[in-house]
Amino acid sequence: MTDLTTAADALGATLPRSDSRSDIVRMFVNGQAMTGGSIHAPLAGAEFLGPVRTAPRYRFWSFRDEFPGLEPVTTGGWSVPGELYAVSYAVLRDRLLPLEPPELELTVIELADGSGSLSMRVRPDALAGAVEIRHPDGWRGHLASRKAG
Repeated sequence: MTDLTTAADALGATLPRSDSRSDIVRMFVNGQAMTGGSIHAPLAGAEFLGPVRTAPRYRFWSFRDEFPGLEPVTTGGWSVPGELYAVSYAVLRDRLLPLEPPELELTVIELADGSGSLSMRVRPDALAGAVEIRHPDGWRGHLASRKAG
């Protein structure tokens, strides 16, 4: 029982129940949660909304070539490619977020079409040792170029 539920009960009020559609959010992924990635399993049952790009307001970083992260910037950013999913809060909270590395945190980002989406971003104090990704194909292109080179 949450404090909010307890407070509502104490006042004799009930909290409104959400319908299943209001429990769905858009989640932009650009690394290991993309199709074929090591933490994609939680999104396998989610609705794939398509490939998308961020607004050109982000730098993109690789951490030990294990996972990437977005960094919001006011200058020097570019449009990072990724995938967009419609996912429930429960899947996000219970299945996807626990798999994300500690260097990342949940945020709201701007997509190229001007709309918003949830996504992971680099924590401001976590950039030490990260390598910037500038490959036009994003994370997958970065990894492919590292293997080829």
